Amino acid sequence: MQKRTFTDQMGRLISVPYPPQRIISLVPSQTELLFDLGLDMEIIGITKFCIHPREKFKRSTKIGGTKMLDLRKIRELKPDLIIGNKEENDRTQIEELMKEFPVWMSDIEVLPEAIDMIKQIGELTGRSEEAEVIADDINEQFLKLKKIHKPVRTAYFIWKDPYMLAGKQTFIDDILRRGGFENVISDDRYPEISVDQLKNLKPECIFLSSEPYPFKDEHVKEIQRICPDARVSIVDGEMLSWYGSRLLLSPAYLRSLG
Repeated sequence: MQKRTFTDQMGRLISVPYPPQRIISLVPSQTELLFDLGLDMEIIGITKFCIHPREKFKRSTKIGGTKMLDLRKIRELKPDLIIGNKEENDRTQIEELMKEFPVWMSDIEVLPEAIDMIKQIGELTGRSEEAEVIADDINEQFLKLKKIHKPVRTAYFIWKDPYMLAGKQTFIDDILRRGGFENVISDDRYPEISVDQLKNLKPECIFLSSEPYPFKDEHVKEIQRICPDARVSIVDGEMLSWYGSRLLLSPAYLRSLG
């Protein structure tokens, strides 16, 4: 089989048998994209968190979690392409896999980088036309996303004990901003925050994400007591943090939160 050279989103050159026939995906949002590109037969391994599409998750071989990969099982599967992400996967494990296999890595903080990733993965896997359709549809929907309200000061919780919020330089921050939600957190990435700090920020809206921490109704009441004047609700984290084909659904979901 011929090989082709590609550059991933970390600027690394990788040589891949083209088109790849044995693909392992290490990231849930990218796994869903690969299935949506019609690569059912080529996908030989996914993580235990790659839950969409549900029926395909059930019958797929699992290779551990995003941060705790089963390297032995990956080696047994003999992939000719592994697709991961800089933030979601463990650097040490990725560097170990890079010694043995072609590993293509995404690096995404804003929507244009997600759209670019979709197109690049389409080219990488021989599904350019299908990827272009998905990417163009996502781009068009976000362009049509009208801010029907003035920016709402918003806190987005991703963890409890300690409380952690999504800050700047995160994909969540970029998607919220496009939906008309102004992040009250000025710190980069995912800072911890105290109850007093939260009160002082005076958010108008507080989103408790369904992932990675599974916030429930009891937590809504807990946060509501801290910020009685804020609108507190649980939101679907997949809609606001997954950067693959699920973005097709995100603009409509953002409108529903307004």
